Amino acid sequence: QVQLVESGGGLVQPGGSLSLSCAASGSIFRIYHMGWYRQAPGNQRELVAAITIGGSTNYADSVKGRFTISRDNAKNTLYLQMNSLKPEDTAVYYCNFKTVAWPTDNDYWGQGTQVTVSS
Repeated sequence: QVQLVESGGGLVQPGGSLSLSCAASGSIFRIYHMGWYRQAPGNQRELVAAITIGGSTNYADSVKGRFTISRDNAKNTLYLQMNSLKPEDTAVYYCNFKTVAWPTDNDYWGQGTQVTVSS
């Protein structure tokens, strides 16, 4: 059974940095897309950053230039480096892996990690 385990959230002051990690446990194959999402109270879950197995990335406009997504394919681990954090970045952050499967692709989610940006 595949599980995604996140780590690295916490409390940070505005302008500070945090690094999130998401490691897959269990056997996971044919990952083609990995992403970080976040959900603030009262808001819908939104895509923050994503990376394909080939290395192509895309970011939400609100985090471009501040956040960097990366992955270690050999370790099935996803990272998110967050710099110049703002109070509006406060949310629960979730990692997501998508794998090729038939008849429908698999969608795996982490348990979420809280990021709070406050002075």
